[in-house]
Amino acid sequence: MQKRPTSRDVARLAGVSQSTVSFVYTGRDGVAPATRERVLQAASELNYRPNLAARAMRTQRTGRLAVVFPVSAPNPLSMLRGATLAAEKAGYVLEILSLPDNRDERAERVEELIDGGQYEGFLSFTPLPQRILNLSREAGPVVLWASAFDDEMHATGVFTEAQPIVVMMERLVELGHRRFLHITGPLDFPSAVARRDAYLATVERLGLDSIAVIEGDWTSEVGLEVVRSLPEKTAPFALIAPNDSVAIGAMRAARLRGWSMPGDMSVTGWDDIGTSAFLVPSLTSVVQDRALVGEHSMRRLIAAVRGEEEPEKPGEVHRVVWRESIGAPSS
Repeated sequence: MQKRPTSRDVARLAGVSQSTVSFVYTGRDGVAPATRERVLQAASELNYRPNLAARAMRTQRTGRLAVVFPVSAPNPLSMLRGATLAAEKAGYVLEILSLPDNRDERAERVEELIDGGQYEGFLSFTPLPQRILNLSREAGPVVLWASAFDDEMHATGVFTEAQPIVVMMERLVELGHRRFLHITGPLDFPSAVARRDAYLATVERLGLDSIAVIEGDWTSEVGLEVVRSLPEKTAPFALIAPNDSVAIGAMRAARLRGWSMPGDMSVTGWDDIGTSAFLVPSLTSVVQDRALVGEHSMRRLIAAVRGEEEPEKPGEVHRVVWRESIGAPSS
C-alpha cells in the first residue's frame, strides 16, 4: 500500500520548513503569497490532504467549510464546482448543505449548523439575516453572503450586469441596424429589469428606432408568438431576446414566415445553452462564468476565515459569443 504523503514530504518538495506548511493550512499570518503558492503546488503534486482531526485538536480549527444552498436554487452546479476547487486548493474540505426555501427556516437551520461547531465558515448564495452575517472569528465561524440570488431565487448581484446588451446592440448598429425589438424576461427578476433598462438607454443614446419592448417570460413560446404576430411587411430588424430559449422560439417563427436570418431578422440570446452553437444560424449569446463567481466567493470566505485581505475582484464574468445570427440587414 502506498504511504500517505505527510506535511514533511510537502515541506521537502516545496523547500520550506514543516512549520511553514502548517502555517499555510491553518491560515496563520506571515507566509508570503509566493511561499504559500509553492506549498499548495507541492501539496497538489503529492496529493497531500491534511489530517483534519489532528488539526482540530491542535488549533481548534476543523478545516471544514460549508456552502449552504436552498434546494430550489437554479443552476447551482457551476458555482458549486468553482467554490469546491477553491476550497480544496486552500486545503479545506467543503460540504454542500441544502436548506429550506423559506427564509426564516433557512436562517434557523444555519444557526443550528453554526452551533454545531463543525465548520470554520459558511458561504451562502442567498440572503441571510444580518445577525448571522455579523458573526466574527471571536463569536463563531465566519458567514459570508455572496449576492448571487435573492429570496425568490432570482439572479441578483453580478448576475444582473447588463453591459453585454449594450455591446451587442452597438455591434448590430455597426452592421447597419437601426430598428430593434426587445422581449424582456419577467420584470420581477432584477436581471430582466437591468437588461431592459440597458436596452432603452442604448436606444436613446444612439437614436435608434425601437419597434417595441414586450414583457415576456423565459420560454421559447413567447419568442415564437411575438415574431409570429409581427406585421406581414415588417422591415428588417434586430431582436434582443432575454435568453436563448426565447431567441430559439423567435428563430423558429422567422423560419416559418420565410424570413432570412440575419438578413430579415438578426437575433441575440443570453446564457449560451448547449444547443445554441448548433442552430442554423448559430446563435449569438452571452456566457455567464458562474464557476468564476463561485471560486471568487469561496476565496473571499477563506480570506475572512484566515483574517487575510479580501482577494481582488474576479475577471470577466460575462462574455459575448459572436455567431451567425447577427449580420447586416437586407436592403
